[in-house]
Order: sequence, then C-alpha cells, then structure tokens
Amino acid sequence: MSTQQQKPETQESPEDPEMKGAESPQQERLKEKESSMVDEQSTADPDADEETVLIKVFRYDPEVADKQEPRFDDFHVPFKKGMTVLDAVMYARDTYDSSLTFRHSCRQAVCGSDAFFVNGKQRLGCKTQISELEHPVRIEPLPHQEVVKDLVVDMDHFYDQMHTVEPYFQSEDTPDASDLEEQRQTRENREKVKMSTRCIWCGACMSSCNIAAGDNDYLGPAAINKAYRFAMDNREEDDIKEHRLRILEQEQGVWRCQTQFSCTEVCPKDIPLTEHIQELKREAVKKNLKFW
Repeated sequence: MSTQQQKPETQESPEDPEMKGAESPQQERLKEKESSMVDEQSTADPDADEETVLIKVFRYDPEVADKQEPRFDDFHVPFKKGMTVLDAVMYARDTYDSSLTFRHSCRQAVCGSDAFFVNGKQRLGCKTQISELEHPVRIEPLPHQEVVKDLVVDMDHFYDQMHTVEPYFQSEDTPDASDLEEQRQTRENREKVKMSTRCIWCGACMSSCNIAAGDNDYLGPAAINKAYRFAMDNREEDDIKEHRLRILEQEQGVWRCQTQFSCTEVCPKDIPLTEHIQELKREAVKKNLKFW
C-alpha cells in the first residue's frame, strides 16, 4: 500500500449564461491568461527536484478490521543531511498518516524507547542516520516480541526480567542515623563497571538473542548486565553479592548464554555484554569452589 501526497485539483467555475459576452475582449484575454497560469501551476510538481528517500514501514492494528493483516506501507520522505530513521517516521506520521504508531521519548530524559528493526538489524531510530543505510529503508518492530500496533511491541516481559535480578543496592542491616557513612567507590572500580551503567533498557540486545527468543525464562543479556553493574561494585556487601550470584547461576541465568555476541553487536551504547556475562560465569565458579 503506497501513501502519497495528493496534488490539488483545479475546478473551473460554471459559466453563467446571462453574463456571457458581458466582458470586454481585454478582460477575456486576461482571464484566459490567468486560467492557463493556474492550470500550469496545478500540474507542476514543486518537489520534483527534491531528493527523497523511500521508507517501507511495518503496519498492523488489531483493533481495525482492514488493518489486522500485517503489511508494509511506503512513504517518500524528503531527505535532509543529518536525517535519522526517527526523523523519517515522524515526517511520515505528521505528513501522510497520523495513525502511524511508534515509541520515542527523545529530549525527555528517557532514552531507549525508539528501538526498531531497521534493514534487518536492531537499531535506535534516533541514532541511525538515513544516509548510512541502503535504500529503500525497511523499518519493522523488534523481533521476538508481541506487536501491539505498528512499530510498538509489548515490553512487559523485558521489564520483568530486568527486575528479577534486583537492580538496586541492598543492605542486610540498616545502621542508625548516627552511624551512617558515605560509601565510596574506588576510581578503578568505577572504570570496571562504567560501561555496564550505560544501559538504557531499549531491549535491542534481548531482541537479537536467539536463546531469549526460544526461552522466556532466560534472564537475557540486559538483565544480566544490570546484575553485573551491582555485583562488581565494591560497595556491594559480600552477602548481597552472593545472593545476586545465586540468582544468576541458576539454569536460566548466565549458563544459558551461548556466547554468540549478537547482543554486543547491536547494543547502541557499545556495552560489552557478552564479556560481562562470561565474567559473571567465572565469579559463580569461584564462589562454588571455595572450601573454606
């Protein structure tokens, strides 16, 4: 289904027979000239020389009868230097079809909501330049997740897995207010966990993981990376770290990872997810080898 901008049509006013011949020859010639100018303008395409890019956008709406069958709609979007995939779909929505649905929260301090499957790869729409992609640009929702509408997928399972690893600092004993002290992190330790803190919960890594696609119980790379951020922090208490490792070393934890590096390849923040998973495997082994 192709969505194109409609050209305005010129309609001639019906001629009043009572006024026929009432105009002077000069007025008639002027009217004919203006009419020809209008006709010429109506057939001319003002954007004929403008560079455009064709985007093919996945469409699906379970609440509308004639849109329940998934399809792709074509949109010709004027290309500008610096244009991103998000810019293109926003133009298509604002200009051609206001029902086109997708998530984005740029400049609202909530990054990561505009992850799409662009030309066969998980990418952030706001970060992906149109100029760096092959045309036409094919834009789909993230794979391995239920599609709610158009480019919007259900993220509830992803968030549930993230919360499973308890992504927050904990303490067994709450000290008295008079005994509270600042918990300082060493510079070396900060460098160690720095990359893991960049996660924006976009779900791109989870969508790319073949194991997560076939096993809903697998924690997934994003959740394991979030656990790494706390387990490797020197401010984490030893007993809490052991508790966290017990969560990770279960059957559906770090040991389900098959080291395919797909999560690392698609991460928009360049987090070495696979390396973090392997390091947590080593920590789990060392914990189980302690006999003293």
